[in-house]
Amino acid sequence: MSSGTSASYQAAEIARESFYDKNEETDVKIHVVDSWSMSHGSGWLIMKSAQLLEAGYSFEELIAFNETHKKRVKHFLCVEDLHNLTKSGRISNTGAFIGSLLRVKPIMSMKDTKGAIVAKARGTKKALNYYVEEFQKRVDPEWTTFIIIGYSNDKSIAEQLKEKIKLKKDFIGDMHIMQMGVAVGTHVGLGGLSLFFMEKETI
Repeated sequence: MSSGTSASYQAAEIARESFYDKNEETDVKIHVVDSWSMSHGSGWLIMKSAQLLEAGYSFEELIAFNETHKKRVKHFLCVEDLHNLTKSGRISNTGAFIGSLLRVKPIMSMKDTKGAIVAKARGTKKALNYYVEEFQKRVDPEWTTFIIIGYSNDKSIAEQLKEKIKLKKDFIGDMHIMQMGVAVGTHVGLGGLSLFFMEKETI
């Protein structure tokens, strides 16, 4: 998890240092990656690293890949209930109330290790269209051999997004639908939908 949203990176670094302090003669190699990602964004890096390992990448090459490209793992997340975001200070209570009346879905992404609202869509249909349009504009076809679509409780919304991307016929990689973890799902709330892929370097 990103160091900007969780203490997991710092805890892993402490564990790594402790291991080496107690095992000075070990040949074990450990490198901790601050993924700059949340939830399935971290998972995307892990899955891609596994593919590269199978393709013959060395330990050092895997480190280089993660540290060089981790900032390009693109996140999109929208939620059904804006009030969940007030608890983390992302939007005000007034903004959540007005947004709920207007059926506005905030769409978030990662900026400088933390989540930030990057767009707002009126209703699920427009939110899905935004995802597809941004995906087509931003995706790096060389590195994005698969995408991850996440959901909190309603898998049918994730299936809708998958079908919309398939209809464009521009992407021929794998599309994995995965449920969000407990911590992220609780924060996001009902109706959460996310999308993860690697974006172009120049975007």
